Amino acid sequence: MTTWVCKTCGTQYPPDEAPPSACAICEDARQYVPDEGQVWLAWAEFLDGHRGEFRDDGGIVGIGCAPEFAIGQRALLVPSGAGNVLWDCITYLDDELVDRVANEGGLAAIAISHPHYYGAMVEWARAFDCPIWVHEAEQRWVMRPDPLVRFWSGETMELDEGLTLIRCGGHFEGGQVLHWAERRALLSGDIVQLIPDRRYVSFMYSYPNLIPLPPSKVQAIVRALEPFPFEAIYGAWWGRVITRDGSAVVRRSAERYVRAVTEPGLDA
Repeated sequence: MTTWVCKTCGTQYPPDEAPPSACAICEDARQYVPDEGQVWLAWAEFLDGHRGEFRDDGGIVGIGCAPEFAIGQRALLVPSGAGNVLWDCITYLDDELVDRVANEGGLAAIAISHPHYYGAMVEWARAFDCPIWVHEAEQRWVMRPDPLVRFWSGETMELDEGLTLIRCGGHFEGGQVLHWAERRALLSGDIVQLIPDRRYVSFMYSYPNLIPLPPSKVQAIVRALEPFPFEAIYGAWWGRVITRDGSAVVRRSAERYVRAVTEPGLDA
């Protein structure tokens, strides 16, 4: 039996003789099934066509794969006193990446912003024998259950002193971000989306299908972040980094967003 990987979203499914009949994540309105239909890759087939990347991204070690696969996100390796945390995940993992991360001190935990970035999280967790922290609201989206997947509840969870998971909701009900107090940084995935104009960020229910969030959900994100000041914001892809005034950027972006969706046609 093999594990199967969805080519569109990059999610790894449990071992089976044949691929799943459908990808639940892609069939949701926040993702999509391509015109040609769902395409599945055997794990070994996927690995043969890709390689790992390990490089600095805005002062944090980033981990990705080339050529770009599925949604194309990269993970971030966050050091802490209790051991490294892998923020977000990718579909790729090989012995070379395991060795590189081990040389950096290995992993004490994995935390993932939302289901589109679960990737091969179980492969990563098993390689480093560490837990994966996911908000309980996203339990239904874990396509490959495993004892290393742990669900937390509530609005915040401290992974280590100064490293806090914050449930923001928005894009997903249990969408979470990671606040890194020592760096005054917010690691946001695309719960808070970095856009080409780095003076602003944005928010969305479905990015590929352009379905906006209601203003109440955006305002809830701002309230969730208010107790956690930050300068830098790290998004989900290589080079998506805001280096200063991050808290102010989020506040004024939310104000602009609410004006734009409640008073269309006005200068936002």
